[in-house]
Amino acid sequence: MSEESSHRQILRSTSIIGGAAVFNVLFGLVRTKVAALLLGPAGIGLIGLLQSLMTTASTVSALGFGNVGTRQIAEAAGLEDSAAVAAARRALFWGTLVLSVLGACVFWALRDVLAARVLGNPSWARDVGWLAIGVLMTVAAGSQVALLNGLRRIGDIARVSVLSAVLSTLLGVGTLLLLGKAGLLLFVLASPLASLLFGHFYVARLPKVRAVPTPLSQLFAQWRVLAQLGAAFMVAGLAATVGQLVVRTMIQREMGSNALGQFQAAWAISMTYIGFILAAMGTDYYPRLTAAIDDRSAVNRMVNEQTEVALLLASPIILIMLGGASWIIGLLYSSQFAEAVAILRWQVLGDVLKIASFPLAYIMLASGSGRTYMLAEGGAMAFFILLTWLGLPRMGIQATGQAFLGMYAFYLVLVYGLARRRFGFRWTARVRALLGVLFVAALLVHVLAGWYEAAGVVVGIGASALFGAYAMKRLIGLSGSSVAIVKKLRSLILR
Repeated sequence: MSEESSHRQILRSTSIIGGAAVFNVLFGLVRTKVAALLLGPAGIGLIGLLQSLMTTASTVSALGFGNVGTRQIAEAAGLEDSAAVAAARRALFWGTLVLSVLGACVFWALRDVLAARVLGNPSWARDVGWLAIGVLMTVAAGSQVALLNGLRRIGDIARVSVLSAVLSTLLGVGTLLLLGKAGLLLFVLASPLASLLFGHFYVARLPKVRAVPTPLSQLFAQWRVLAQLGAAFMVAGLAATVGQLVVRTMIQREMGSNALGQFQAAWAISMTYIGFILAAMGTDYYPRLTAAIDDRSAVNRMVNEQTEVALLLASPIILIMLGGASWIIGLLYSSQFAEAVAILRWQVLGDVLKIASFPLAYIMLASGSGRTYMLAEGGAMAFFILLTWLGLPRMGIQATGQAFLGMYAFYLVLVYGLARRRFGFRWTARVRALLGVLFVAALLVHVLAGWYEAAGVVVGIGASALFGAYAMKRLIGLSGSSVAIVKKLRSLILR
């Protein structure tokens, strides 16, 4: 694939998945705004804690089958081996079915312990028990997306994302408006329910498996691969979700529910505003990288291309977020969330390093280096927890944002070193320059905004405009056509 066509593929996938992510973010902001107005910081903090608990349990229950299933299906599809694709699909379906039910049962059995240890309130045991349904639905929905991803059904994944966002917003907001705080649990369960329903709809529309029935021995072989690799990926994913749960529990116990709500407000924005870029990596870049993983030069080229495009697309947004963090928090939440502004600025600064590290981290996923990926993810999250623990008594809730920046500085150095050792990887001079200039500009806006907010806004807007103009020029050059890039960007906004 030529450089031009490769960049076009990245932009095409980003426009499709990114357009869906934009809708997802917008509807997510509606849900968050309503919850913030009706429940306040304490309610937002509790929602975040319940979601984190459900996500952690879902990560354990899924056993990494989704990640590995995507890899197995993409690899078989790349070889055009219909029997192997059928075997991978059947193994993923039956394996996930068993794991989702088992995970939900275990979670329900532990509801008393979880309510007491995580929420610090045994009276929440019944409500925590209902989250078992959310665990089952999350695991099942994850397997559906994994199947669509492995088959490169990018359009279907985008449709699932958009329709799920619409339905979960209607259900979540409706329950809060009708029931108030009593509808909080249904608000949390709305997202996995919507994802499961629409995921099932689009999976059911896939062409039926035409291959002969897969022998049980072949299914066991598939499950062995899924379990061996998946366990490592599960531990890696668990490190992230448990780490977030530990930090939330730490904040809840040491600083109270109001501080937890401030952290959750900043965290929710940080995890969503560049979601279209990170989602495109998982949907398009990961399967392509898996198919080319034995070609060292192709891997190095693809990582550099993905990193450059991701930084180009994210740079204007990052600078606007840094300069206007106070306005954004006020718009999306309320004046009660003023403490979240400083947290968000630190996290957005860390997002520059996060975007640069993700293309490198996918090398470990694509090559099946589960243990290495597990150690990298676990080490980074342990560093985040340590920095938060050390910083909370000294810096207050702002320490969580600083810890986020420190975590991704550590993670970027780590994954770059691993990619360098395994594939001889190096960033191109253009990528190094782009990353360096963006980080310095972001740091300048961050400092100015903290010193004098108006100065941060002005400089942030100016820097965003400059980076946006450069990004447009560069992307037009890479796509080979100004008409093509305009269409892609238009689809990113309107799709």
